[in-house]
Order: sequence, then C-alpha cells, then structure tokens
Amino acid sequence: MRGVRLAGLAVLGSLTLTGLVCAPVALAVPGAKPTPTPTRHKTASPRPTVTKTMTKIAKPPPAPCNTPQAFPASQMQSVPWAQQRLDFTSAWKFSTGKGVTVAVVDSGVNAAHPQLAGRVVKSIDLTGTHNTDCYGHGTQVAGIIAAQDERNSSKAIPFVGVAPDVHLISIKVQEGETSTDNGALLARGIERAVQEGADIINVSATNTDFPLLKDAVRMAQQKDVLIVAAAGNTDSQKKANEQEAYPASYPGVLSVGAMDASGTVSNFSNSTSRVDVSAPGAQITSIQASGYIGGLDGTSYAAPYVTGVAALIKSEKPNLTSQQIINRIVSTADTNMVAGSGAGMVNPLQAVTALGDGNASPTATQQAGAQPIDIGGPPPVDHRSREIGGLVAAATIGVALLVVFGGVVAPLGARRRWKPGRAAPIQNDSGNDQD
Repeated sequence: MRGVRLAGLAVLGSLTLTGLVCAPVALAVPGAKPTPTPTRHKTASPRPTVTKTMTKIAKPPPAPCNTPQAFPASQMQSVPWAQQRLDFTSAWKFSTGKGVTVAVVDSGVNAAHPQLAGRVVKSIDLTGTHNTDCYGHGTQVAGIIAAQDERNSSKAIPFVGVAPDVHLISIKVQEGETSTDNGALLARGIERAVQEGADIINVSATNTDFPLLKDAVRMAQQKDVLIVAAAGNTDSQKKANEQEAYPASYPGVLSVGAMDASGTVSNFSNSTSRVDVSAPGAQITSIQASGYIGGLDGTSYAAPYVTGVAALIKSEKPNLTSQQIINRIVSTADTNMVAGSGAGMVNPLQAVTALGDGNASPTATQQAGAQPIDIGGPPPVDHRSREIGGLVAAATIGVALLVVFGGVVAPLGARRRWKPGRAAPIQNDSGNDQD
C-alpha cells in the first residue's frame, strides 16, 4: 500500500516538473496567441476609405482676341447706299422695334460699341473662348439690325440700324469664318436663343442639312420664333455645283438673297437655296470693333436687313405669327423680280404699313423662278421734295381752274344773264330724238 502511494507521488511530481519545463518554451514560440473569448455581438470594424485622385488635364487657354481693324466714322462720306435704297427710317414713325428681342447667332457681338450701347442685354459664349466678338462678323450683323441713330448728334454719323430699339442677345457659336464642330454649335445656338426668349433669330451662317440643325429649327417653329437666314454665298465659277444652304432652305425659315446697288442679284448669292426675298448684300457698311467698316459682301449682310424689318413688324403688330410676318415681307416686296431674288427687294415701309389678310400666302407671281427682268434700284426717297411737289401741283391745278372759269364759264354765264341753258337731246345712231 505504501508502495502504491509512493508511485502516485512520483508520477504527480513528474507531471509537475514537465509543465514547468515546457511552459517557457511555449511562450517563446513565435506567432503563438492566446485564444480570444468569443462574443455574441461583435461589431465589424469599418473599412478605410480610399480616395482616388483624378489628374485633370489643363485646358489650353484660348488664343488672344485680336480686335479686327476698324475705321473712324469720318471716313463715311455719305449715307450708305443700302440705307438710301431701303429708306427704312420712313417706317420709324410707326415702329422702331421696341419690345422685340432679336438673337444674333454668330461670332459674338461687341456690346461696347457706342452705337450698340444698351442694346445687347445678354451675351452667351458656346465656344469656350472669348465672350465677345474677336472675328467681327457678328458685330457687323448686329449693327445692321440695331445700331443707334447718331445722325443728329455731335458725331453726325450717317449709318443707322434698321430697328434701333430692339434688344439683342448675342450667342457665340464660332470663333472665326468657319466652325470646327460640323455645325453642332449652330444647332445649340438656335436652341439657346429660343430658351432665352428671342422673338426673332438671325442666322448669317450656313451648313448642310443634318438632324441636329433640323431639330433645332423645328423647336423654334413650335415656339413660334421666326428664323431669318442667309441663303448662302457661292463662288461664281462654281455655280453649277452649288448646294442648298441650311437652315435657309428649311420650310418656314425666311431665306434671304443678296442684291447690289444696281438692283441685280449679286453674283455670289446662292441661287440653289430657296430664296423668299432679297436685300442689299454688296458693298455694305456697318460697325466693327469700336469703329466702322465698308465694302462688305455676302448674304450674311442681306439677312440682318430683313431681320430688322421683321422686328419693325413684330413691334407694330405683336399678335402676328411668324408665318404671317413672312407673308407680309414677301407679299410687299418690290415685285419686279430677277431669277434668284425671290419676291424681290424687301420694302420696309410697305411691310410695316400694308393692309391685308395676314394669313394670305404670297401670289404665284411673287414666288422665286420668275423670268429675269431689270429692276434697277430707284433713287433715294426725298420726302421733303415730295411734299413741296405736291403743294406746287395743287396750286397749279387751282390756277388753271380759275383761268378756265374766267375765260370760258364767266362770259357764257354773262350772255345768258346766268340763266340755265336748255339740255340737248340724246340722239340715237340714226340721228332721231329719243324720249
């Protein structure tokens, strides 16, 4: 019995010694970790947020805006021929375009020009370049539409715009002579003009027929916004291969061709495009930069003359639809036509004041395609001479009546002692009297 106890104590001692020896070794084993006590509601630690850094490529700055060359007003020796020919100032007693907003979708407008002071109410740049006109074309167009009357000021500037009281919205869609986006900005420019509340849109640019442009024009027409567009220019040596220009050739767009001072269609005016009416477009004078420029050629400059006339009509007759305005302009144009002139030269005074049915379409004789005949431009209208001539004519007629009365009527009356004479009988072909 005592031997068994001794054996048990020996085993217990051996185990105790083994634990004391092995424990330090286990603690020294690399990577050994105590077993964690599990919990019922352990919350996962949030993952760290990774911030991605995007490296933006710096957009190159736009090229410097080179102001186009301009000349002082003192170099204008006379009233520009287009101004004399159209005589649009005679319509100002009825309308000056007040209350009408015109969008110029072009190369921008220099709102700082003295004759555009207060006219440009908004400038929008869709090109991402300069929110002004570095090329000059849009400013020239805007001047024809809305240049202020400075004829009686100390500057005595003979040049004026057709509708000086309109408000202008400048929408820049190109930086130079041509656009590099295949016309997409032109379409966006038309849409933006509608969104900004324009009543009339002047498009002195051309492109081909493509869906975006057609959709933009359709949007404007659905909002009853009138688009006046240049029929386009062409090289006289390439007339046989010229193509229709758009948006001018879309239905419902007022398409404008160019005429020169002799009253003939300019040789650069695109005759393949549909032309509704014509206006001066050769050797045109307008504003540029802070001064003036002359010798401008193109249907680009004919279109704003018609845009100005449309603004005069819209101001005088605000309830007319765009199509009714087109009908008035076409039906009142000078009807002596040449091929490619449409209905002929626009007539501002008649377009504003003519009476008639605004829904009536122009007659067949006023449509494009009439046989060419000479329509030499009439001389400028001198209203003062016309009034004096009328008074002289009336006085002459009065004197003639007095002479007739004194030389014929008075002696006959005296011989009859102013008694009525006997009426002569009416005779038939055989000479017999009839009852």
